[in-house]
Amino acid sequence: MTLNSVQAQELAAETVQNNLNYIWTIVAACLVFFMQAGFAMVEVGFTRAKNALNIIMKNVMDVSAGGLAFFFIGFGLMFGTSAGGWIGTDGFMLMNIGDYSVEWSYTFFFFQAVFAATAATIVSGAVAERTAFNAYLIFSIVITAFIYPIFGSWAWGSLFNGSGWLEELGFIDFAGSTVVHSVGGWAALAGALVVGPRVGKYIDGKPQPIKGHSLPTAALGVFILWLGWFGFNAGSTTTGDTSVALIALNTFLAAGAGAFAAMVVSWISTGKPDGAVTLNGVLAGLVGITAGCANLSPAFAIVAGAIAGVLCHYSMIFIEKYVDDAVGAVSVHGVCGVWGTLAAGLFDSAGFSWSVMGVQAIGILAAFVWTFPVSYLIFKGIDALIPLRVNGHLEEMGLDLHEHDAEAYPEFTPDNSVAPA
Repeated sequence: MTLNSVQAQELAAETVQNNLNYIWTIVAACLVFFMQAGFAMVEVGFTRAKNALNIIMKNVMDVSAGGLAFFFIGFGLMFGTSAGGWIGTDGFMLMNIGDYSVEWSYTFFFFQAVFAATAATIVSGAVAERTAFNAYLIFSIVITAFIYPIFGSWAWGSLFNGSGWLEELGFIDFAGSTVVHSVGGWAALAGALVVGPRVGKYIDGKPQPIKGHSLPTAALGVFILWLGWFGFNAGSTTTGDTSVALIALNTFLAAGAGAFAAMVVSWISTGKPDGAVTLNGVLAGLVGITAGCANLSPAFAIVAGAIAGVLCHYSMIFIEKYVDDAVGAVSVHGVCGVWGTLAAGLFDSAGFSWSVMGVQAIGILAAFVWTFPVSYLIFKGIDALIPLRVNGHLEEMGLDLHEHDAEAYPEFTPDNSVAPA
């Protein structure tokens, strides 16, 4: 075999691998995009029928308007050439791609845009059933254009043209327990605090149950999210090679462990295995493994997922005493995002290190210090410009009729019986 033929074979193999990287990243991005349907179904199922269309509209706009905002502004701030590791300064509308091909910049943008939409849609569930649609739309654009990309540049900037200060410290967050989920969770907490509780949620200071109208719909959403998460985590390699095997397995095992652990603690505490708690346990396990999916062993992935399921259950009980979070988004994404980021350092296959744990703690704190106050001020600013929430009477009517002049289930009356002909 001549040297030229060897080189030709190597070039052919490199071309095949390069093309596979493109295809895998785009397929993974499509899976993450499909997660928007999962979030929509989870939120619809966990809330009341009279607000279903409003929730669907918010999720559609998270990926639509949010995706456009990320294209025009957010991507450059997150992945442009970094100014001291703090903020990107170019790459807006993909007009500067550095050393990358145009095709890869398109591929990478698509994958990152659906991640940005995920961070935005986490907020939707927490403020559901009482937030004005136009006010929510403004925040959805702001978080995808500004809030999420700034922190993302600190942790992930070097994935393209940037160089974030957190990643230079060695911060471990492979697929976004903190970058995506905690950022979304802390923004959700700010929104829920500013918009206030739903009518009837608290009586004499005690939280009252407001049950969702369709657990089957919520369950469908959870299964869609579980499927999409394989793209979320394994797709973050952006390479079509064998490295995705461990990540996919860890994602699967952690979700199952989260569901099982959440079911057990609900069974012990209430005497019955609770369906809603179990469903949120799946999501808690997924969030809990997202940071460490590439550097934990399968056994530790199970441990991380199980702890996330338990933590989510008790966190929701605690937070509900003070904050009306309609779907438990703060606990699932914010709190379990913190745990997942700690677990990535605690159970690191390279071995335990206090210095690594210190960096993980810095990243967690930075996410909260940046996201929560900024989100709180933005929600306050929106409320000063336009009412952030609808009034009590319109809330009782339902946001579908008030905000969209339509009903998700027009053939049914509010008590879910069939309307007369």
